[in-house]
Amino acid sequence: MSDFDSARWQEMFGLTQAPIPATAATGDTGLALASTASPGEGGAGGAGGAGRLKHTRGPWASASNTAGELRTNTEKSRRVLRPAHQGIARGAAGLTSVAALMAVLTSWEDRLMAVRDECAYLDGASLRVARELGRTDTGVGDSIPSARKAGEAG
Repeated sequence: MSDFDSARWQEMFGLTQAPIPATAATGDTGLALASTASPGEGGAGGAGGAGRLKHTRGPWASASNTAGELRTNTEKSRRVLRPAHQGIARGAAGLTSVAALMAVLTSWEDRLMAVRDECAYLDGASLRVARELGRTDTGVGDSIPSARKAGEAG
């Protein structure tokens, strides 16, 4: 039997009708993220306190911008790399180090292209996450008619 099949896991994920016993210290009967616990509840309390998970698109949009900037700068660097090596083969003809230098140049170009391409992917993926978080928040808020909007008295 796997750990997931245990009765406790089944109870925690609501797969049985049996009640989950409250913990002695907190009286908690369900799952909670450690990062959402209030400081007095044994969690760090850094992500929203009072047991509420909060997220914003800001960090994801910032990551997208950073990845985009890194992609642009990597491509600029890659473009000047080969021209910076022009003339070396003529000036050092016959030296075995020229062949090694050209192999290293090609290796760096390949690495820079891989970084550029990965940053392009991360730019788009991070932006999609930021957009999806916004849509999810709006969708959840709209689906709960009694949900209080920020700033409204309750």
